[in-house]
Amino acid sequence: MPRLFVALKIPRDIREKIITFRNEAKPDYANYKWEQIEKIHLTLKFIGDVRENLVEDITEEIRFVEEYNCFDCRLTQFGFFFKNKKPRILWIGLTLNDYADDIVKRLNEELVKFSIPSEKRIFNPHLTLKRMTGDEGKKFIDSFEQYKVPEIKFKAGKIVLMKSDLLPSGSKYTEIKNYHLK
Repeated sequence: MPRLFVALKIPRDIREKIITFRNEAKPDYANYKWEQIEKIHLTLKFIGDVRENLVEDITEEIRFVEEYNCFDCRLTQFGFFFKNKKPRILWIGLTLNDYADDIVKRLNEELVKFSIPSEKRIFNPHLTLKRMTGDEGKKFIDSFEQYKVPEIKFKAGKIVLMKSDLLPSGSKYTEIKNYHLK
């Protein structure tokens, strides 16, 4: 069964700038394992495992996203998601147009008909940069919390239905369908 999600594609030049900021925040960055630049994206809706025969219907169902304009985006700051008081994810935040929440809400509403549960958490736009191992230490966290991300504004005009294959070496993403915003 394919494992799917819907993502806003971040332009390559912006992903490269994010990597530059990450490296400035943590000059010994080579000592750590990071998300690959190709995998940096904004998840709008995690779908999960679906039956193969539903992929085409899902692809058509979410075509409505093409009714929306390109997103005006701005990078905010680095941050962490914690679990049991331990950092689990390093991310960089984004601000987006207000209609991002509308798209997320509509994705949830439209996909319920395929028995895909609606997301209960509030949409928190972020790009995952590292999945933490627990060995990084306080200096690692401090270096990102103290770094001031330069103000970078950009447009993002592509939403993608992605397939994620979980492999022993990590996840591999494959684009199933690209949706171009106005």
